[in-house]
Amino acid sequence: MALLIILIICFVIILASSQPCQTPDDFVTATSPGHIMIGGLFAIHEKMLSSDDYPRRPEIQKCVGFDISIFLHTLAMIHSIEMINNSTLLSGVKLGYEIYDTCTDVTVAMAAALRFLSKFNCSREIVELKCDYSSYMPRVKAVIGAGYSEITMAVSRMLNLQLMPQVSYESTAEILSDKIRFPSFLRTVPSDFYQTKAMVHLIQKSGWNWIGIITTDDDYGRLALNTFAIQTAANNVCIAFKEVIPAFLSDNTIEVRINQALEKIIAEAQVNVIVVFLRQFHVFNLFNKAIERNVNKTWIASDIWSTATKITTIPNIKRIGKIVGFTFTRGNMSSFHSFLQNLHLFPSDNNKPLNEYAMLLSACAHVKDSDLSQCISNHSQGTLTYKANKDIERNFSLRNDFLWDYTEPGFVHSIQLAVFALGYAVQDLCQAQDCQNPNAFQPWELLDVLKNVTFTDGGNSFHFDAHGDMNTGYDVVLWKEINGHMTITRLAQYDLKNGVFIITDQEAKNEFRNLKQIQSKCSKECSPGQMKKTTKSQHICCYECVDCPENHYSNQTDMDHCLLCNNETHWAPVRSTVCFEKEVEYLSWNDSLAILLMALSLLGIMFVLAIGIIFTRNLNTPVVKSSGGLTVCYVILLCHFLNFANTGFFVGEPQDFTCKTRQTLFGVSFTLCISCILMKSLKILLAFSFDPKLQNFLKCLYKPIPIIFTCTGIQVVICTLWVILAAPTVEENVSLPRVIILECEEGSVLAFGTMLGYIAILAFICFIFAFKGRKLPENYNEAKFITFGMLIYFIAWIIFIPVYATTFGKYLPAVEIIVILISNYGILCCMFFPKCYVILCKQETNTKSAFLKMIYSYSSHSAGSLAMSHVSLDSTNSNIPMTNPSPGGKSAAWQKSKDLEEQVFGRICRENATSISKTLPRKRISSI
Repeated sequence: MALLIILIICFVIILASSQPCQTPDDFVTATSPGHIMIGGLFAIHEKMLSSDDYPRRPEIQKCVGFDISIFLHTLAMIHSIEMINNSTLLSGVKLGYEIYDTCTDVTVAMAAALRFLSKFNCSREIVELKCDYSSYMPRVKAVIGAGYSEITMAVSRMLNLQLMPQVSYESTAEILSDKIRFPSFLRTVPSDFYQTKAMVHLIQKSGWNWIGIITTDDDYGRLALNTFAIQTAANNVCIAFKEVIPAFLSDNTIEVRINQALEKIIAEAQVNVIVVFLRQFHVFNLFNKAIERNVNKTWIASDIWSTATKITTIPNIKRIGKIVGFTFTRGNMSSFHSFLQNLHLFPSDNNKPLNEYAMLLSACAHVKDSDLSQCISNHSQGTLTYKANKDIERNFSLRNDFLWDYTEPGFVHSIQLAVFALGYAVQDLCQAQDCQNPNAFQPWELLDVLKNVTFTDGGNSFHFDAHGDMNTGYDVVLWKEINGHMTITRLAQYDLKNGVFIITDQEAKNEFRNLKQIQSKCSKECSPGQMKKTTKSQHICCYECVDCPENHYSNQTDMDHCLLCNNETHWAPVRSTVCFEKEVEYLSWNDSLAILLMALSLLGIMFVLAIGIIFTRNLNTPVVKSSGGLTVCYVILLCHFLNFANTGFFVGEPQDFTCKTRQTLFGVSFTLCISCILMKSLKILLAFSFDPKLQNFLKCLYKPIPIIFTCTGIQVVICTLWVILAAPTVEENVSLPRVIILECEEGSVLAFGTMLGYIAILAFICFIFAFKGRKLPENYNEAKFITFGMLIYFIAWIIFIPVYATTFGKYLPAVEIIVILISNYGILCCMFFPKCYVILCKQETNTKSAFLKMIYSYSSHSAGSLAMSHVSLDSTNSNIPMTNPSPGGKSAAWQKSKDLEEQVFGRICRENATSISKTLPRKRISSI
């Protein structure tokens, strides 16, 4: 690259030597002498005048297309230098300037740069080719400009030969911050990195994600496009199309490319926001054609044209749509305004642009102010020759205010900062040396001081950062029609350091809110409760909206994914925007089922108390005595009472105490109840069994108190181990989607099953014994009712097991309550209700005589049957015939049967009621 630059320099040297300048200053646009010369590069004209598509001879063409706004930039530089010369900043040292017109052409700008590098402003000695420029002393010490990044980069590579400071007021290409490639370049504006970041921030803040971009086909446009694309990708903003337009007006394909860009804009109907990185003359042509085709969009303007009066004065510009732009932070413009008002035209050649402007102004003297810009642009396409006359000077004086309307405050302030930075740097250098001598210092010495200079302007402090940038910030502007004229109003400031918009005006806040009403999206916005489902399209901004599934939510628009709720504590329905806290549920006292079950339990308790009262009041009746006595009845009734009362522990908010109590209390009390019933079954079987072998076995087994305590004690041990080793505890069941079930976790399923299984074993033994004695007297058939009670118990618990295993939720305790109530009611009804019925409704059968008669009748029948079976057995074994005895005599077999019958009946009487032997006389037995 260095070799290429040297070859270009040599070529220009040879070119200049072959065609020497007619006068030393023929190439200079504006000049003023001084001790220290400052160069300036400005694109005062828009293009080179050429009749060919490309140059055929190595010559610099004429420049055409006078640009008023850039002309004002040159005036801003001149004004700033005059301010320093008229101040005490540089005592006795005057700054001079040489300003060149680049004509928006790189070649012209490089030719001007060679003038800056030369010792004399003459074609005979442009620049010396040396290996070391440390002691080389060019006339110009620093350069301000150029404005456009494409030209700035080319010039900067040449100025790097002597490390001549180059301070730009407009070039924003991010690559210029690279101090390895551009070591002598500095600027008083932020790089495009911050501008694109601010643009994307505005786009995102306004809710847009489907946009277009138009740039120029040069380094500035391509670098801006790349930086912008990176920023948009990082913020989920998609670029629908990228249109590139030739950078220079001399390119004949500009019209075609602008038409192609408009076709793309019209085709992409969903794109309503377009970012434009173009120069002013590009935007001017683009908008004129867009107005013709009724294109109405929202345009985001880059700093290069966001405040261009040339564009705001386009006829019917309001039809183009809304324009929001970014411009450099403005400063105090009062001094420059006064400078323009006092600007005078002098008949000299030291400011050629001023003379050209005066001629153009005179040529358009008949045109009103609203059309003056277009008239000047039309007349500047040719070649004008300045001729001083009083009409030109008078017309110039009358229309001085016209320039103020074309002033761009941001650019003027940036130029002022560039000049002030050089002035303060020169001040620092001149403190130790005589700067009235042009050879007092080399450009690279000024560069070292300039990098570290700090100065104040308007109460603000300014300095260059490590990248040579002066991050002054941006103003956000809005183009707004007021009284029929398009005006540029400031909406906000953009803070580069914090990356935020600073809005102080309420009207500006309203304008920002209005921007959000503009829709520029590939797909419809996904509302909260939905998420984006991307398609196979190359853009992530094109998607479908799908509802968030259950237990997921989205609380913002256009969320990529739905957020998962905490399944343990929260839930969410389909298409939810928030997670709801799960409701804690349990079988509460207010539940209708719980109320019904508690009512049944209370009814059971009332039955128990009523039965206890009835039995107490009929304590000496045969029915109560035949039930095993009041003690056994009270124990059984107490167990039923505890079981009915125990159901209350299954209702209400579970606690560790209730969880442990309800199972152990049920297990022990129900076991005690079954143990007592088991003893009653044994007693009945023992009393009415006529099998001698079974009698002997039952007599050995029948130990009421030890058996009851043993059976109940085993259950107590089981429950105690259960509570100690794996006690039931309160557990939050979060498996259900919307509720948290507060339930008792049994602790050990094995212990729970062992407790129930042990009760079932006792109940089964009780059932067997009761089944053996089921054929008892009708009024004393307690064994039959015990059998029915045990059957009800088995049926209830057999059904309970699968129901309990498959039921979950807050009604699981209700299943246990129901089976406990069924078991209790089954046993209570079978054992006590028949007796209460006899006591209350059949009192004639509850007398001693009726009871003894019933016992006698059953015993006589049972004893006779048993005796006959014995006689038959004996006759078979002893071959004794069973014949009816004669009235007068008795056989041996008949006598044996009588004796056996007496023995059996006596045993029945002793086992069932001791009063039978006293009431029934022996002669009654012998008469049978």
